[in-house]
Amino acid sequence: MLEDETYREWTSAFSPEGSYYEGGWNEGDEILFLGGDGNKEGAVSGMISRIKESKPFDFVSIQHLGEIHNGEKKLWYGEGTVNSEAFENYTFEEKDGGTEVIVDLTASDGFPYNMEEMFKDMWPKALQSLKEIAER
Repeated sequence: MLEDETYREWTSAFSPEGSYYEGGWNEGDEILFLGGDGNKEGAVSGMISRIKESKPFDFVSIQHLGEIHNGEKKLWYGEGTVNSEAFENYTFEEKDGGTEVIVDLTASDGFPYNMEEMFKDMWPKALQSLKEIAER
């Protein structure tokens, strides 16, 4: 799920231009979730994040700190920002001889995106792709 090659495959649901990450998956690591910017050819957009908690094979919590548009970073914290928090949590539970992946998305008031709409549209596609990868 988190290896570069398979990550790019299952997360393609989030960005038609492709999706990848730069950084690490250890607690405290900064990680950038990147993809093409559909509005400008060759431009990179994505999320600036930090691994808040990491328990390999059990739980990963990602805190989203800001965004990148056309290669420019914009943090959501500090003066002149929305000062909101957003977390993307993955819990891995053994179930019926396999692993169930539970995704929990939370955002505080003022978060600039409607995560519920994203969940309804993109996440089912991404999780179906992840399931297919795991079953190969």
